Amino acid sequence: MRANQTNLPERGNYISLATRKRSGEWVATPVWFAPDGGNYYVFSAGEAGKVKRLRNFSESRIAACTMSGTVTGEWRDTQAFVLDDPKDQSIALAALRRKYGWQMLAADFFSHLTGKMARRAYIRIEP
Repeated sequence: MRANQTNLPERGNYISLATRKRSGEWVATPVWFAPDGGNYYVFSAGEAGKVKRLRNFSESRIAACTMSGTVTGEWRDTQAFVLDDPKDQSIALAALRRKYGWQMLAADFFSHLTGKMARRAYIRIEP
């Protein structure tokens, strides 16, 4: 089911990002998101399942959700892409930092400390 953009609260903190397995089954995960230039940006551990699935299939869908992943809006069909270009990654990180401020800076700080920052993946979701 395709929903209009008003079902994704720009000020909300989470969206459910569903990616497709080879079997065709959807796997949904709640993620932080930041709108920018008509797209949405998210980040993830580079080896996460959603990143692996997106490298196989760009088909995705999103819906507003709670922190625990309970969907609160209608699903919207999208295309999502793992960003490999450092310039694109910088755009994603800047959008996330604008939206989440100190929370994103804290996540970045701890990611640097643990070495996870270098393995982070950024994803652009195109509505």
